Amino acid sequence: MSTGGEQMKEPPKKVPTLTSPPYSQSLERGLAILRVFNPEHTLLGIADIADPLGMSRSTTHRYVITLVALGFLEQDASRKYRLGPRVVDLGLAGLNSTGLRKESRAVLEELRRSTSHTAVIAILDETEIVCVDCARSYKQTEGLFWLELRPGSRLPAHRTAMGKLLLAQLPAPELDDVVEAIAFTRSTPKTITSRTALTNALREIRKQGFALSDEERLQGVIEVAVPVYRDTGEVAAALGLLARPATRSIKELVNELRPLAEATADDLAAGLHRDNTG
Repeated sequence: MSTGGEQMKEPPKKVPTLTSPPYSQSLERGLAILRVFNPEHTLLGIADIADPLGMSRSTTHRYVITLVALGFLEQDASRKYRLGPRVVDLGLAGLNSTGLRKESRAVLEELRRSTSHTAVIAILDETEIVCVDCARSYKQTEGLFWLELRPGSRLPAHRTAMGKLLLAQLPAPELDDVVEAIAFTRSTPKTITSRTALTNALREIRKQGFALSDEERLQGVIEVAVPVYRDTGEVAAALGLLARPATRSIKELVNELRPLAEATADDLAAGLHRDNTG
């Protein structure tokens, strides 16, 4: 059942620093190289990888060759690099380990059937959301959504209703750090492009219990997002519905889709609870 009010918070986690004895700088560099690749930068040369990380090109080349040998990167005919299949394996394994993918397929398919719109489950990873699973709308006019939505795909959190909803759940110190790290690039005239505007939007989301994206990522696309709660009361994920409003007003669309999304989120939460107690 959906939970309102103040959320239970986990104790702060101790994160190793560069001065911690067990910290591996080599592992950090290898993982940092993989993180340079994103939907806007899928094919990179050594300089493209080294310069953003402040690493020498010779050192970067050594790490890249190791990652190629392990299958985490691969080189194309232009001698540039892209993510390899082992990264996909790790990503899907990570998503599966949350329990969300196991429970989400049936409920997303049912939500897609009942609304005819694209249904998505996503989690937050720093300044981005990661798509855990999605069910594609059958409508040809909504086919564009599918180009960027598949398990493992990432989108800037501040441009989506799901991302804003998940950001709104973060405790203040962590939220401040994440907002500070966001690159406020614009994808439509309605994209949020300042920290002040985002902070105000998150405050409103906390009050109303759901999030709305009105053409903030794609023009002509409305997204309604609601939280999926764990039995502890914390938010495990966001469930989003993406639609084109056609002749309906945004208020009418929200009034229609929000109750259906919340009922589906409750079903998903119940499934997660069964997994934890079963």
